[in-house]
Amino acid sequence: MGEYQVRVATSSFLGSGTWDNVSVSLVGLAGESPVLRLDNFGKDFSLGSEEDFEVKLPQDVGRVLLLRVHKAHPTLLPHAWFCRWFQLSPPGGAPLLRFPCYQWLEGERNLVLREGAAKIIWQDSHPLLHAQRQAEIKQRQQEYRGLGALSPGVPHLWYVCTCTVFWRQRGPQRVGWSEFFPGLPHCLDAENLKELDPTLRYSITKEINQKFHHASLNVVLKLKGLLDSQRPWKSLGEIQHTFIFPKSQVSEYVFEHWHEDAFFASQFLNGLNPVLIRRCCCLPKNFPVTDAMVAPVLGPGTSLQAELERGSVYLVDHAILSGLRPSVINGRPQFVAAPLTLLHQRPGGGPLLPLAIQLSQTPGPDNPIFLPSDQAEDWLLAKTWVRHSEFLVHEMVTHLLATHFMAETFALSMLRQLPFLHPIFKLLIPHFRYTFHINIRARTGLFAPGKLIDKSVSLGHEGCLELIAKGLATVTYRSLCLPHQLADREVQDLTHYYYRDDSLQIWAAIESFVTNIVDIYYPDNEAVSKDSELQAWVREIFQEGFLSRMSSGVPSTLDSCAGLIQYLTMIIFTCSAQHAAINSGQFEFSAWMPNIPTTMRLPPPTTKGQTDLVASLPEVSATCHALVLFWSLRNETKDTQCLGNYPDEHFTEEAPQRSIAAFQSRLAEISRGIRERNRSLALPYTYLDPAVVENSITM
Repeated sequence: MGEYQVRVATSSFLGSGTWDNVSVSLVGLAGESPVLRLDNFGKDFSLGSEEDFEVKLPQDVGRVLLLRVHKAHPTLLPHAWFCRWFQLSPPGGAPLLRFPCYQWLEGERNLVLREGAAKIIWQDSHPLLHAQRQAEIKQRQQEYRGLGALSPGVPHLWYVCTCTVFWRQRGPQRVGWSEFFPGLPHCLDAENLKELDPTLRYSITKEINQKFHHASLNVVLKLKGLLDSQRPWKSLGEIQHTFIFPKSQVSEYVFEHWHEDAFFASQFLNGLNPVLIRRCCCLPKNFPVTDAMVAPVLGPGTSLQAELERGSVYLVDHAILSGLRPSVINGRPQFVAAPLTLLHQRPGGGPLLPLAIQLSQTPGPDNPIFLPSDQAEDWLLAKTWVRHSEFLVHEMVTHLLATHFMAETFALSMLRQLPFLHPIFKLLIPHFRYTFHINIRARTGLFAPGKLIDKSVSLGHEGCLELIAKGLATVTYRSLCLPHQLADREVQDLTHYYYRDDSLQIWAAIESFVTNIVDIYYPDNEAVSKDSELQAWVREIFQEGFLSRMSSGVPSTLDSCAGLIQYLTMIIFTCSAQHAAINSGQFEFSAWMPNIPTTMRLPPPTTKGQTDLVASLPEVSATCHALVLFWSLRNETKDTQCLGNYPDEHFTEEAPQRSIAAFQSRLAEISRGIRERNRSLALPYTYLDPAVVENSITM
C-alpha cells in the first residue's frame, strides 16, 4: 500500500481546461493499481493550472513504469483538454517521476505515458516497456496509413500489454501518405483540417488571429472595388496611390529603389530567393554575351573573359521554367519566361551589378540580350521579367517544396516511426509545430481550382504543381545541407551576402546543439546503426519524400554519429532558419507589385524599343489577390515560438536541458551581432535574427 501525490499541469492555451473526469492507474514492476480518480473540491484542470492530488494504492506496484490516463465526460457535452504533464511523488522520498504529455485529449480517451527520460529502443529491456513502445508505433501507423476511414465511434485498439486491452472512442480514422500531385513529395492524407489530430492544429488563439488577419485585407480591397476589377493599371503612379499598407523600412526601400541595378542584383543575395546565384567560370553556350556588350559596366582595363577567370562573374539561371504552360486569368492568357541573368561583383567590395539578361533559354534574333546600356524602358522591363521568374521559382520550389513539403515529410515519417520517448522525437517535435495545419490549408486553399493561385499566378495551380514536381527532381541532399549548398554555388567571395553569413552562424549553432544531444544518447556509431526505429524513419523519408530517387543523394540509412548529426541539423535548419529567410519578407518585398509581379500579361519582348511595362504587369484584380496571398504570409506575433525556445519540456534530464540552455545562449549572441551590423545598413537584413526566427513552419 502506498500514497502518491500526483501533480497535473494544464496548458495555458485558450480552451485548454476541461470539466471532464480524469483518472490514472499506475503500472509497476509488481503489478497495476486500480483506476484512481483525480478529484479535489471545486473545479479541476483549469486553464494554466498545476494541481496536486492525493491517491492511495491498495497494494504496492513496485517501481512505476507506466502511467495510464483515463479521461471521461460525465455529461453530454465533453470538453477537450490539453495536458502538459503528470508528475508522481512516490512514498518514502523516492525521486519524482515526470510524465510528459503535451497533447489534446478529446472526448473519452485512454492514454499510456512513459516517464520522461529519453530512451532508444535497445535501452528498453523490460518486456512491458518494449511492448508499450511497439504498440505506440503500431497505433500511429494505423492512424496514418491511408487505408480509408472507419465509421465514427468505432473503437480502436489503443494498447495491449500484459493481457489488458485498452480502447478509446474517436471519430473517423485519420489516414497517412497520399500523393497530392504526381512527382511531389507524398503528404498527409487529409482533405480538410477537421481530419487533423487536434494536437497538430493551430491553437484557438492563432486560428482566430490568422483568420482576422487574412480577412482584413480582403474586406478593404473589396470595399475599394479593386478585388474584382479586371482592368489593367493605367500607370505606375496609379499603383502607387491606390494601395496604402503598414509601412516598414524594407517596403519603403523597395519602393524607392526597385528600378535600380544595385538593388535588383542585391535581391539575389538578401531577397526572398538567395539560393540561386552561383559563380560562373564559363559562359553557358546558350548565353552568347560578348565583351562589347558588357564593357560599359566592366569598365576599362579588363574583359569578360578576365573577369570570368578571376571568379567575379555570377549567373542566375531560371531554366527550370522552360516548357511550362502558362494559365489564363480573367479570360486572358498569361506568359512565362525562363531567363538567364549575368552579374558582376565590382572589385574592392563594391556592389553586385547585372551585366546582361536573356529572357529565353534559346538564343537567336527574336531573343535579344538586354543590357544596362539599352534604353531605360527596355532594361527595366527585362529586369521585371527576371523578377517574375524569381517569384515563381522562389514560391514553388525554394519555399513550398524545399521547406513546407520537405518538413511535412520529415514530420509524418517521425509520427509513424518514432515513439514519443525517442530522443529524436523529443528533439524534433517543436520544429514541426503547426506545419501540417498550414500545409493542408495551402493544398485545400491555394492550389484548389479557382482559388488564389489561379487568380493571381501566371502558371495557375496546375502549372505551379508541375513546377514543384520539376523542382523535386533537382533537389539533392547537398542542396539541403547549407555548407554544401554554398560551397557548390561557390559564393564565398561575394560581399554583402548577409543570408550566407547569418545562416552559416545559425547552422553552426544548430549543429553544435544537435551534436550535444546525439552524444548524450548515442555513444558510438554502432548505437546509430542498431537503432531500428531511427533507420525506419530515415528510410521512409527517402521513400515517401524523395520518391526513392537515388540521384538525390538523400540517405536511406544512417550508420554514424556524424551522419546523424548532419541529417538532424539539416532538418532543424530547414524548418526554422531556412524557412524564415525565404518567407518572412514576402509582403515587404512584394507590396510594391512591380518589384515582384506574380504574372505577366504580355509575352516577353522579342525586339528592343517596343516595350510597355505597365501593360505587361498584372491587372488590378490579379494584383489584389497576390497581395492577399503575401499578406496572409506576413509575420505574426501571436502564438509564436522562436528558435531555441522550447516551452514544452519533452526532455526531462539535466544533460539535454543544459544543451538547450547553451543553444539559447549562442543564439542570443548571434542575435546581438546581427543587430549590431544592421545598425550601419541602409537596408537591414533581419530575417535570420534568431530572435525572430520561428522554430517551425507555421505560415
